[in-house]
Amino acid sequence: MKKALLRRDTKDMSDSHWINTPPQVPNNKRPLGARIGAVALIAVIAFGSGLAGGLLGAAVTDSAQEASNSPLVTAAPVKSTDIGDSAVAKAAEVIAPSVVTIDSVSSSGEAVGTGIIITSDGEILTNNHVVEGSKTARVRLSGATDPITADVLATDPSNDMALIKLRNTKGLVAATFADPESIAVGDAVVAVGYALALDGGPSVTSGIISALNRTLQLDNETFLNALIQTDAAISSGNSGGPLINMNGQVVGINTAVANGGFNSAANNIGFAIGVKEVNRVNAILHDMANGGTRQQGFLGISLGSRTDGGAGAVIGEVTPGSPAEKAGVRANDIVLSINDQPVAGDEGLVAIIRDSAPGEKIVLIVDRNGKKVTLEATLIARPQE
Repeated sequence: MKKALLRRDTKDMSDSHWINTPPQVPNNKRPLGARIGAVALIAVIAFGSGLAGGLLGAAVTDSAQEASNSPLVTAAPVKSTDIGDSAVAKAAEVIAPSVVTIDSVSSSGEAVGTGIIITSDGEILTNNHVVEGSKTARVRLSGATDPITADVLATDPSNDMALIKLRNTKGLVAATFADPESIAVGDAVVAVGYALALDGGPSVTSGIISALNRTLQLDNETFLNALIQTDAAISSGNSGGPLINMNGQVVGINTAVANGGFNSAANNIGFAIGVKEVNRVNAILHDMANGGTRQQGFLGISLGSRTDGGAGAVIGEVTPGSPAEKAGVRANDIVLSINDQPVAGDEGLVAIIRDSAPGEKIVLIVDRNGKKVTLEATLIARPQE
């Protein structure tokens, strides 16, 4: 069955920001196809050892030394008497000072998105595709009329996140990030961002958390893990903006929205990078900005699709001499979990391995001919391609 069409939700000022993912055989040229005035980004399951260990990609600018390894933050609580009457209005007003609009220009054109202030001196998190290919961006603060220049400190395309920093700025209100353990399916949430780059302040839409721990492949380099699915409306320009709870705390970063395909329908299905993943990638971005490198784990497998309706990822081939071979992984094993984290499908396994560090030991539970087998592997760094 064809999967739902997915697009990232940045507003691209030059042309549509939709890209086709490659077919299941790697390295093929991406086909392009028109649909409702845009090129669709089709989420497909990757097959091939090149994707199995995760994908490497990061950029660090000359301004890297300006970053500090700051934790994600806590703004002072806002009293209910300081804000509007409805619950949505109260939550939106709490986050409003910490939401910015971002305008970046690269060789591929101009893009407009949203960002979240995470430190009082101007560090901002956003999606990588908002600033992709740019060394600087123009940022407009809440209520301001003129933009401020920000330097792109570090980017992580594989997780679609970027860290930028305003020049010569202080005294900003940093967003409060929610406790990951406090988030549950059915919780009310609000998406905030500069949808369609419309004039004025950010747009606010409300909904619930529809599901947790989704995994998506957006393109040949981007595997998003631990996503929050929401029915709050997310539109182009919302990229990098916050998904918040009713206390105004950030539970995720809005990054993608699903659309129906020829044989499927999709309504009110948006995705945000969950706060636990945001915390993890934020630490990676700060390390990169301070001169570190982004290394990804490598297991040494290719993957096939499970076609019997069950969960898990099917091992296609095992690379000779790889950590997988040394651990005893075999072709046709079905990986059910890694380090007690369930593997729902192929994309989930790729995301877990990619986000693990070289040298890390992982425990795999596999289904082998109807019997569960426990295997232990030590990951290595993903080989340079």
